[in-house]
Amino acid sequence: MTIVGHVVKEHLAWRDQIGRLAITDIRKTYSGAALGWAWAIIKPTITIFIYWFAFSSGLRGRAGIDGYPFFLWMLAGIIPWFYISEMLHQGTDAMRRYKHLITKMKFPVSTIPTFVSISKFIVHLALMVIVFILFAVMGRLEASVYFVQLPLYMLMMFVFCTGWSLFGSVIAAISKDFSNLVKSFSMAFFWMGGVMFSIDKISVGWMKTIIKLNPVCFTAEGYRNCFIYHRWFFESPRWLAVYLLEMIIMWILAFWAFKKLRKDMPDVL
Repeated sequence: MTIVGHVVKEHLAWRDQIGRLAITDIRKTYSGAALGWAWAIIKPTITIFIYWFAFSSGLRGRAGIDGYPFFLWMLAGIIPWFYISEMLHQGTDAMRRYKHLITKMKFPVSTIPTFVSISKFIVHLALMVIVFILFAVMGRLEASVYFVQLPLYMLMMFVFCTGWSLFGSVIAAISKDFSNLVKSFSMAFFWMGGVMFSIDKISVGWMKTIIKLNPVCFTAEGYRNCFIYHRWFFESPRWLAVYLLEMIIMWILAFWAFKKLRKDMPDVL
């Protein structure tokens, strides 16, 4: 509990600076590019249309899923993946990316994954605005009470990924091999997360269970529950409990890793 209190105190004391550092992180990510921040939107947009063309026009034909055009169905699930993917990559490398804050000054190290996570979440919010616009333009945006749970899914995703970043970035600061390992497996989380296919179509029980255990699946399905399926988060209490348990375990590992390795990071970096 001592390390938990230490991390909380650092965040409270530096709460104003964390917000400013998050904006700085966005600027740093896209500095030197002629289009600047626009790349935060352009890059995922290109990815979306590549997947849409490959699956809708090529592999899947023109069939939709559950009464929705495949493009919109895919869009609702792939948008949270962009944030998760950024946290798997840049979140894992957060300590190494900001090693000057660790090695050259007295800085609350535990806040580094947090402001990196916030910066990626700001981009996620901008992409969500585009999602709402596209659903509205295509005539499939319904004024639904189910949208009130969207901030909850966003919050759970943010908390989970921030915990991952604290854990992963500390380990990666000590061993760069860990960062490379995470990047190698990141696409496995994508393809085994139900982002590009409906898990309801899977007939093999054990395979469906494995996919549902993937936190990416819970988040993607949660976003689709708001836009498409119109289901409440508490209608699947077992999988909600599994996700929350995974989140708790993630934070326990994060605090453990930070406690064990924080003093070694300056020397290694």
